[in-house]
Amino acid sequence: YREHGLSLLIETKGKNILFDSGQSGRFIDNAENLGIDLKVIDYVILSHGHYDHGGGLKRFIKLNKDAKIYMNEHAFEDHFHNESKYIGLDKNLKDSNRIIFTKDNLQLEEGINLTTCNNKLTKYPIDTSHLFKRINNSFIPEDFNHEQYLEIIEDGRKVLFSGCSHKGILNIMNWFKPDVLIGGFHFMEIDLDEIGKEKLRRAAQELIEYKTVYYTGHCTGRKQFNYLKSIMGDKLHSISTGDIINI
Repeated sequence: YREHGLSLLIETKGKNILFDSGQSGRFIDNAENLGIDLKVIDYVILSHGHYDHGGGLKRFIKLNKDAKIYMNEHAFEDHFHNESKYIGLDKNLKDSNRIIFTKDNLQLEEGINLTTCNNKLTKYPIDTSHLFKRINNSFIPEDFNHEQYLEIIEDGRKVLFSGCSHKGILNIMNWFKPDVLIGGFHFMEIDLDEIGKEKLRRAAQELIEYKTVYYTGHCTGRKQFNYLKSIMGDKLHSISTGDIINI
């Protein structure tokens, strides 16, 4: 089952990690079809407080009775698209005893870290892409303080998971410089006109300067991915429903 959303199962260091839960909980059906038992999930990580990443949490909580859910302390803020469409989380989950609210840094285990980079300098401008948060009935451009990244270091290699890279994929790469990056680039709203292609071309040229191999999908955009792929070649791979990546 496909939908606009992201949900990844990560197997590492003897642990099973659910990274995001899609829009509706259909990831549970997909897991069943793939023969995956989600009752053995050890950790749930929410990358940020948008519905297409946390919409399946309610269904997951009914299925798995033990795993704690780690989300940033800002995740339940009122997040909007164009000041009219609410794209945040189900507020009914806010008081769940399964949720652990994280701050800027948290080590789950040795080599498994969560961080927001909220206090780090941004080398590149952040594009809010029509996204806002509402505070006291006033709308302000998103600061994406609710976005966190999962860094896993195993066998001397650093793998970074980023839900949508709202703080900017180039900023994220500048901060982490991982060996592998898995997640969305949030380029789907960039038009493939002359200006848009130039923006993507510059991004691609910067990304290939790193030793990193990239796996992306979701909010990157299919046409945008194809254009990036024409420049980045084997450094860039697509991910889609049901894909299995061995790193």
